[in-house]
Amino acid sequence: MTLNRTRVARPASPLWNLTKTYLHMAYFWPIFYGLIPCGINSIEPFTFLAPLRFDPTPWQPWAIGLFALFGAMGVWSGTIMAIRGQGTPLPVDTARELVIFGPYRYVRNPMAITGLSQAAAVGLFLGSPGVVLYALTGAVVWTVFVQPREEADLLYRFGDRYANYCRSVRCWVPRFRKYDA
Repeated sequence: MTLNRTRVARPASPLWNLTKTYLHMAYFWPIFYGLIPCGINSIEPFTFLAPLRFDPTPWQPWAIGLFALFGAMGVWSGTIMAIRGQGTPLPVDTARELVIFGPYRYVRNPMAITGLSQAAAVGLFLGSPGVVLYALTGAVVWTVFVQPREEADLLYRFGDRYANYCRSVRCWVPRFRKYDA
């Protein structure tokens, strides 16, 4: 057990870590990119956001492309976390090793960026300012509540190596050149 309610994954095969990661995505995506956005979209006409609704038709091809692009990056990030990190992206089964590989060489938390971007893409697809606001709210919640705990745990477990990484790689804005540890 480590700091801030994270639990380091038990030793497991890469296949088992991948299975857990993909199962997480299999239930996370329908809930956070399907059920919740559809719920927001369905009540939105009865809220203060009704006048801000927009025609999604011109945005839909872009939304589909963005959702797919960020989805692929999310799968890539999760795969690297499972294999290189020897765990999962979940705080209850967090990686055993510090992951500074693939997209993590450009931005500290590509999974947060991909998830929030996918949610925003759903908002564009639906023409729903409420769903776009939902994605932006997710960014604030992640930054205020999740990021500090996650980063404190990583600093506790990986020390100077993680501190140096944080000084060189931003959380939300990717680098142009990859970080070499």
